[in-house]
Amino acid sequence: MSDTVLPASVQVSVRQADESVVEDLEWASAPLDLLRNAQPWRTFRWYKGQQHYSGTYWAATVRDHVIYESRLELARLLFADFALDVRHVVAQPFLLKAVIEDRLRRHIPDYLLLTDDGPVVVDVKPRHRLERPKVAFTFAWTRAAVASRGWRYEVWSEPNPHELENVRFLAGYRRRWLFDPDLLDGLRACDLEGLSLSEAFRLMPDCPRPLVKSAVLHLLWSGHVMTELDRPLSPGHVLRRAA
Repeated sequence: MSDTVLPASVQVSVRQADESVVEDLEWASAPLDLLRNAQPWRTFRWYKGQQHYSGTYWAATVRDHVIYESRLELARLLFADFALDVRHVVAQPFLLKAVIEDRLRRHIPDYLLLTDDGPVVVDVKPRHRLERPKVAFTFAWTRAAVASRGWRYEVWSEPNPHELENVRFLAGYRRRWLFDPDLLDGLRACDLEGLSLSEAFRLMPDCPRPLVKSAVLHLLWSGHVMTELDRPLSPGHVLRRAA
C-alpha cells in the first residue's frame, strides 16, 4: 500500500428516512442537506457473545436518539452533545466507496458533526488499533476524501478519563424541559463568575437546594458557565463565564 492515499474518484451512498437508498453519488458534489438528514447506514447487530456494546443515546443537540456501536462511540457522542459548536449529529451517515490500487474500498464513518466551523467527519477507534495497516490505510484515504471537500476529519480514541466521567455526569442534567425556567433565569441573572460550585448551589435561598444544584449543573452542561473538567468535579470547582 502506498503512503499517500489519494483516490481519484469517491462515491457516496446515503440511506434516507423512508429507507430508500441514494446510491453512488459523486462525493465532491453530494448535497450537505442529503447527508444531514441521512439515516444510519447499518442496523444494530445483536448476537450471542458479541464484543461490542450497542445502544441509543438521547442527544440534547438534536433532541432525538442517536445510535452508537461501542462504549467508545458513546463517549464521543457525549462529547459532541456537550460541545457548544456542534449543531447536529448523524451516526453512520453514509457509505464511501473508492477504487484505490485497483481495488474497491468501502468505509462507513462513525459520525458526521455539523459545527459552527463546518462539517466534521469522525471515526472512532481504540488507540491500540490505530497502527494496524488496514485501519491506517482506510483512515488515510477517508481523510483525503474528506479534506477534498474542505471538511475536517477526526480520528477519536480514548479521552481523559476524568473529563469523560465529568461530561457523563453532567449529561444527566441535559434535558432542559425538566428545569424551572424562572429558576434558570434567576441563576443566569446572578454573577456566577468566580463562584465555587458550592457557593453557586447556595444561591436562590428561597428555592429548595436540590433544585438549585440541579439547575446550576444544567447551566454548566449547556455552556452558560464553564469550569475545569480534567479532574473530578468537586464543590471547590470555580465557575467562569463562557467566552
